[in-house]
Amino acid sequence: MTVVKQSKGTIGILTGGGDVPGLNPAIRALTVRALREGYRVLGIRRGWAGLIELVRDPKADNSECVVELSENIVNKVGRTGGTFLHTSRTRPSHVPRANVPEHLLDSYGAETNDLTPEVMKNLEWLGIDHLVPIGGDDTLSYGVRLHREGVKVLAIPKTMDNDVPGTDYCIGFSTCVTRTIELTHALRTSAGSHERFLVLEVFGRYAGYSALLPTMAGAANRCVIPEHVFDIERLCELLTADRFSSPSKYSVVLVSEGARFKGMEEMAFQDQEQDMFGHKKLGGIGDMVSSRLKDLSVKYNHGRRINVINQRLGYMVRCGDPDATDSIVPMAFGNLAMDLILDGSDGRLICVRNGRYDHVPIGVVTASKKLVDVAKFYATDRLRPIYERFEAKPLMIMTSDY
Repeated sequence: MTVVKQSKGTIGILTGGGDVPGLNPAIRALTVRALREGYRVLGIRRGWAGLIELVRDPKADNSECVVELSENIVNKVGRTGGTFLHTSRTRPSHVPRANVPEHLLDSYGAETNDLTPEVMKNLEWLGIDHLVPIGGDDTLSYGVRLHREGVKVLAIPKTMDNDVPGTDYCIGFSTCVTRTIELTHALRTSAGSHERFLVLEVFGRYAGYSALLPTMAGAANRCVIPEHVFDIERLCELLTADRFSSPSKYSVVLVSEGARFKGMEEMAFQDQEQDMFGHKKLGGIGDMVSSRLKDLSVKYNHGRRINVINQRLGYMVRCGDPDATDSIVPMAFGNLAMDLILDGSDGRLICVRNGRYDHVPIGVVTASKKLVDVAKFYATDRLRPIYERFEAKPLMIMTSDY
């Protein structure tokens, strides 16, 4: 049995935004190390929502907002996907009146409310000395706000898109790429059997890494990404040529959810409703590309239409257990966060830079956007990655912004 020292302080952990494989291993790594170093660890439920819904009353039942973590709890889930702490897209600085907790309605009745004062009071009431949010640039941008308010924040990046600035790698990205490759190869049998185009819509609101990397690994013939507005006729011409050259008469394109072709004024959205970070739910570009390819294929296929298999991969690449990389990196990130706490550091983003574990000022999250360098990594005429000059590139090739 581990002998736990007298508590040195309390660490709070939360997960926000979309779920990814690797969150539970990160929570486990940080929790186990913290407990053995003599700290108390609290898990904040449902991301930032847990810190606005908490009722500061010892008699209140706050079990839906916070849970004290033990080795027994985190060991049971440490190898699994998703986040056992649950998640949300809550932004405490921009809470619509409809989402203001009932016990705060008398004080916050505007259409949009900044509940940061309540978050600060709740952190103090819980006795949290160090806060570790795990999330993408939206979740972590609020961590930047709290750091500027004086909270000791250490941020851990996660996102399927791998688009958090300041780090080569975000938890969840490797599993996303792995699953995309696996699912694309599985769907080849149907595409080949029916001699069709295979159009797969993948993650990537602003950054195209989750389409580029699988294509570079041989999963697809072509890919279209948010950073380049593409010509749909050129895509059809290329895919038709790829199909002619294939013995099974099919070809594959990966389409980032944020991609646009010429003539589109904005991305394809499922509806116009926005979340607290101002994002509309993406979805539908794969449908649009598929429809246009069918119509245009007559022009490039001797007057005969080529039919399409159209699939949105979506949650299939973010569900389930993490792969090897997303089991190892979260372990390292959690322990690095604990190293910084022990060293008395805060206001840092845990990261990988040029293939090495590191940390940078947390402000980098809101200082810039991390996008694919099109000139270096994407052949705009060929609609595919550039396969050259790999020396000294990071492991994930085009993911370093340093």
